[in-house]
Amino acid sequence: MTPAEERRPHPLRTLLIALIVTALDAALLALALGGPGALVHHARALALVAIWGVTTLVLGFLRPVRAQDVVESAPGQRMLLLALFLFPLLTPPISALGERMGWWPLPGGAPLRWTGVALAAAGLALRIAAMDRLGPRFAPVVAVQREHALETGGPYALIRHPGYLGAGVANLGAALAFGSAVGLIGAALMALALHARMGAEEALLERRFGDEFARYRARTGRVLPRLGPARRR
Repeated sequence: MTPAEERRPHPLRTLLIALIVTALDAALLALALGGPGALVHHARALALVAIWGVTTLVLGFLRPVRAQDVVESAPGQRMLLLALFLFPLLTPPISALGERMGWWPLPGGAPLRWTGVALAAAGLALRIAAMDRLGPRFAPVVAVQREHALETGGPYALIRHPGYLGAGVANLGAALAFGSAVGLIGAALMALALHARMGAEEALLERRFGDEFARYRARTGRVLPRLGPARRR
């Protein structure tokens, strides 16, 4: 077997993992909505499950996380990693439970809720694009590799953290899809966790790349494009 074949994801294994992950997401939604029958008759919930399933499958074939030669990583990431795993997992079912129980309903009706579904899809698409751009440089923990180059192209040409923006937008969209303000609590907590993650990552990149990162930061926004001329340092 060639090295390229060893790195290529096995289609059946990738499909199986995607099915298991999607089944877990669907089970949590079904539990929150009142059972599998309620899930089957909930169009927005089914749309979200389909979006999550496609996303998991695409990431499985992209395999952004591979063998890495880490030379430096940010300290104290364990709790932050746990938060970034739990918030997107729990925000949708909590939001669905809020809709079912009538907790803090948001105005806007069906248009707002379907906008949430669209935001979830758009956010995950942006996250996939960012992870694909980084390739093997992407890691679950904040770290730099031995041959790590500072990424400034693609979605990174305008903002420094398109992947985190995508994750936050997707989580917000999943909350809005059920029209209960209780879901916004999870979205807000997710935003705080992402803010902490971005701070840790930027501190590490500044140590690693120095003036190169400072120039990049001066001409880009963190999660929104910088308006007007870039600041000079």
